[in-house]
Amino acid sequence: MPVGRGGVAIGGGGLLLLLVVAAVTGRNPFELLEAVNEPQVSVDSAPGRMGAPTDERGRFASVVLASTEDVWRRQLAGREGYRLPTLVLFSDEVQSACGFNSAAVGPFYCPLDEKVYIDLSFFAELERRFGAPGDFAQAYVVAHEVGHHVQNLLGISEKVRDFQRQASREEANALSVRMELQADCLAGVWGHEAGRDADLLEPGDVEEGLAAAAAIGDDRIQRRARGYTVPETWTHGSGEMRVRWLRRGLDGGRLDACDTFAADAP
Repeated sequence: MPVGRGGVAIGGGGLLLLLVVAAVTGRNPFELLEAVNEPQVSVDSAPGRMGAPTDERGRFASVVLASTEDVWRRQLAGREGYRLPTLVLFSDEVQSACGFNSAAVGPFYCPLDEKVYIDLSFFAELERRFGAPGDFAQAYVVAHEVGHHVQNLLGISEKVRDFQRQASREEANALSVRMELQADCLAGVWGHEAGRDADLLEPGDVEEGLAAAAAIGDDRIQRRARGYTVPETWTHGSGEMRVRWLRRGLDGGRLDACDTFAADAP
């Protein structure tokens, strides 16, 4: 269901992000709040649930998605083309082609239906539980899941899944870490392009994304939950790893800067 029209309050960081998107797309920033009504930004949400058309965070996620589309069309120019993902906003639980998921899993991407699923309460969790507030931190989350969509289009996801089927659990986890770190790097590529044309991203805005990446590292989550870490069980990478690869994408700004699988160590 397309995001409906209506007013939405945007804070200082959100306004900055809108200006960044305007710089990348060459469009009037005041039209971007209406841009979420265009066909390429498809949002599915159950009536009355968080993420309905009038929801502020849902509108914000849709604006971010629209900007990732412009970036990846350019980055993948000359290839088969960039198929647009669908953004699904949900709360509590959702049924995807990849199965039934509760909000406990957080945001995720399903390659079987090419949809990005965002539980908008996770944005509140970023600030309250993980200490990573700010609009750019939220934008990083959306851009990370779109990074998984890019991996799917490039055939990377399928190859990794094939290797994982034949691997031990520890080896499968290690491959998952490299997949997630690559998605972090691809989110950074989006961030690089978003601020390149007009240099509108201030250091503090980038730090919001870096702080979010660090906060949701496996080491920090495990230490918070059990008081110690078990690296062989990691599936997303440590906070230091996630920050490093997000920074690599932000600095490099190109797809070829994100080959986590060629690195000796992630």
